[in-house]
Amino acid sequence: MSDFLFSEEPVTASIDAPLKDDKWHVLIIDDEQDIHQVTKLVLSDFRFSDKRLEFHHAYSAKEAIEFFESGQFSIAVALVDVVMETNHAELELIKYIRESLGNAEIRLILRTGQPGEAPEEAVIRDYDINDYKNKTELTSVKLKTLLYSALRSYRDILTINKAKKGLERIIEASSSFLQCNSINEFASTILGHVTDIMGISDTEIYCVAAVNNDANPPQDFTLLAASGENRVATCNHIPEPVVKSIVSARAKHSSSCDEKTYVGYFHTQGGLETMLYVNKESHLQETDYHLLEFFANNIAMAYDNLRLRESIKESQKELSYILGEAVEKRSKETGSHVKRVAHYSQLLAQLCGLNAYRSEIIKLASPLHDVGKISIPDRILNKADKLDPEEWAVMQTHAEMGYQILKNSQNEILRCGAIIAREHHEKWDGSGYPQGLAGKDINIVGRITALADVFDALGSDRCYKPAWPMEKVIELIKAEKGKHFDPNLVELFVANLDKFIAIRDSYPD
Repeated sequence: MSDFLFSEEPVTASIDAPLKDDKWHVLIIDDEQDIHQVTKLVLSDFRFSDKRLEFHHAYSAKEAIEFFESGQFSIAVALVDVVMETNHAELELIKYIRESLGNAEIRLILRTGQPGEAPEEAVIRDYDINDYKNKTELTSVKLKTLLYSALRSYRDILTINKAKKGLERIIEASSSFLQCNSINEFASTILGHVTDIMGISDTEIYCVAAVNNDANPPQDFTLLAASGENRVATCNHIPEPVVKSIVSARAKHSSSCDEKTYVGYFHTQGGLETMLYVNKESHLQETDYHLLEFFANNIAMAYDNLRLRESIKESQKELSYILGEAVEKRSKETGSHVKRVAHYSQLLAQLCGLNAYRSEIIKLASPLHDVGKISIPDRILNKADKLDPEEWAVMQTHAEMGYQILKNSQNEILRCGAIIAREHHEKWDGSGYPQGLAGKDINIVGRITALADVFDALGSDRCYKPAWPMEKVIELIKAEKGKHFDPNLVELFVANLDKFIAIRDSYPD
């Protein structure tokens, strides 16, 4: 006790901010019980950055290691006695904390009553400690000053680490945005990334977007995503204070923030305005604002790029339909056929386990299944009677011709369309054309479109036949299971017949 003296010097530093529930955790590592008691007594009223101290105790290096291994608390500062159960126990403890645990954040302060046992210069040079004090130096004021300095350093390190991790997560989040296949999928990922980056769950978040147009009022925007109970909200159900904040940011064309609320505003070159509203129950820190600003800017750019991709995809779909319909009209069939085949094919793809992206590609590519018919003469294409063997041989060339037309494209949809055009007349038993492929040697996109095309063709009027009744169509498809059609696809089709009929009814001739 005599080595550790405190004088009653006045303390000028004080922090009068309101107290919060969270605390700074301090570990005292010393083999003298009195040192623990006096340290707690002197620091009993200590406050820093609205937080008080919570003390933990270890009476040997071994106990300290056991405490750290328990992982119960994040220790901000450890006050370590130089001499404990052995002369070098404390130095081995320092190495354990820094190297074995990899803990670079904790502030380690060595205190000694026997300076000769561990010379200050050597210890500071050779060990990763933050301060070294003789116990006789530590008056009550100096001990408090030491804690202020150590905690300020610890707080700043945590802030830097939080910003670093936040930036890493923003980069990861930006990557995931670019992988989204639709605006709806994009919106569903936003909130998870915001709460993950901010490390918060007690938050009210709204992300909205609007097309920059002077004719539109400021409150005319689209809700992309909302948090918690508001997840299924619409623009009409956003609380009025939130709407006012968003409208204000949009009217000023700038972001705004206060202690608990951030409203980010971003305007992209594509003419899109994006606003991100975040309200946190606890105070937002300065680093929170910077991270949100950076993140919201990435949301705006990613969303703008996604809108462009959606526009391109819509253009591709429209072009696919136009080409498919042009071929069908040439053979005096309706454009609704290609739309029905597209939706049948997408549904079959989903039912057989293909992912949403692949199913969408098949949907966009399947209208091109008969594009090769542009090479077939009208006299054969529109012949009302049965084709003779020579004419039938010419008709069969449309499958290979369609493939040749599309095969050299770098566009994924057209490449898929090339496979469909070539293989949608192949049969499961190998009796189809043009290659006589059988079973799973036929690409799944060809097998899917084959069933979709036949189902629709049999149920529709053609120049060479009237539409079959639905019962007869289903009877034939069942009979061709394992012959013309993939058995698994037939089973899925029959089990979900009502869904296919619903599609047919949605696109009448």
